[in-house]
Amino acid sequence: MKQCVVLVTGGSSGIGKATAEALRDAGCKVYEGSRRDSSIDGIIHLTLDVTDEASARSAVEQIVWDEGKLDILVNCAGSGISGAVEFTPADEARKQMDINLFGTVNMTKAATACMRENGGGRIVNISSVAATFPIPFQAYYSASKAAINAWSLALANELKPFGISVTAVQPGDIRTGFTAARAKSAAGDDVYGGRISRSVAKMEHDEENGMSAEIAGRMIAKIALKNRVKPLYTLGVSYKLLCLAGKIMPVSFSNKLVGLMYSK
Repeated sequence: MKQCVVLVTGGSSGIGKATAEALRDAGCKVYEGSRRDSSIDGIIHLTLDVTDEASARSAVEQIVWDEGKLDILVNCAGSGISGAVEFTPADEARKQMDINLFGTVNMTKAATACMRENGGGRIVNISSVAATFPIPFQAYYSASKAAINAWSLALANELKPFGISVTAVQPGDIRTGFTAARAKSAAGDDVYGGRISRSVAKMEHDEENGMSAEIAGRMIAKIALKNRVKPLYTLGVSYKLLCLAGKIMPVSFSNKLVGLMYSK
């Protein structure tokens, strides 16, 4: 059996790095694509900007040139912003969507053609529990992840006849450098009675005490290598139960609970 060839975007740090390492340890030939230089044993680095369609195509073409195929694409690249919708500049909101959603779109479009020609493949898109339970003062991040879920479900049916499977994975709170890298804005915090800063502080506390990136990476790698995948996965027992409860309880009730947690 030929070695499975994988590309992980955002693979130089956090969940992306942990996923790339887990796939390497599972015996895959792993490429990681990121804007920053990276050196990880047993993993090949490609300089990649997911928001640039030409960069996305170039990365995939390089892998196909070297390996003759691309079996799995894991879209981990992403960013986060926080702040009140009222005070978030439109260009910052668009940038959030450009990285999280359209970065995933660019990579997937680049990979789809070669996977189709090779008779199949798998695309794994990293979403978030925030897609199911949108977080106040992280509205654009939540919206970008909800969009990934809907987009992945639609894409799965488009690509199924070509043997290409698509799944979205929802992590909950993960302990990574993503927390420190979040672009935070407290603009309007006085108007909102300090709720912006309190909400973000609560979110950061939860992340810093969340699941390790290594555990999340191993879970994502296991999903990526399954013979068959479901359209949507949630990482961690507690978050699985939470998302299940979210399907049962009225939206007004679940949204009120989120507000009590993150908007007081």
